[in-house]
Amino acid sequence: MNDDDYMMLAIREAQKAEKIDEVPVGAVIVDENHQVIGRGFNRPISTNDPTSHAEINAIRMAADILNNYRLTQTSLYVTIEPCIMCMGAIIHARINRVVFGAPDPKWGAAVSLYEMASDHRLNHSPEIVSGILKKESSDLIKNFFRKKRRYRD
Repeated sequence: MNDDDYMMLAIREAQKAEKIDEVPVGAVIVDENHQVIGRGFNRPISTNDPTSHAEINAIRMAADILNNYRLTQTSLYVTIEPCIMCMGAIIHARINRVVFGAPDPKWGAAVSLYEMASDHRLNHSPEIVSGILKKESSDLIKNFFRKKRRYRD
C-alpha cells in the first residue's frame, strides 16, 4: 500500500464521523511493517470530549495495541492538517511521519497557521507530507459545512 491507499482509509474513517453528524475528519496510524495499528474519527460532540479528535483517537488505539505511549517508527495519515492539540500529541508520541490531505488555514499546526513540526525547540520533529488526496479530503469538509448552512437557512 502507498500514501494514497492509507489516506483512503483515513477518508473512510472521516465518513464515519459524518454519519454521526461530527466534522468529518479521519486518521489512521501505520507501523514500520505497513500494518494499520490505529484508527480514529472525530467524536468530540458525541462523547462530550473536546480531545476526541481523529488523531487523538487513533493515537490512543495505537498506543494500546503497542502497549507503549511512544509510537516511534509510525506514520499518521489524517484527512485534514492537525490542530495545535493534535500536533502536541503527535510530538509527545514521537510519531515519525505525518501525512495529511487538506490544509487547515484556521487551525493547522503543521504548516498553515503554525509550524510545530519544524520548531526545533521541541524534542521531536516529525516529517510532514501534505496534499495527499487533498481534493477528496477538502470536499468532505466543504460539503459537510455546506449542508449545515443549508439546513440553518
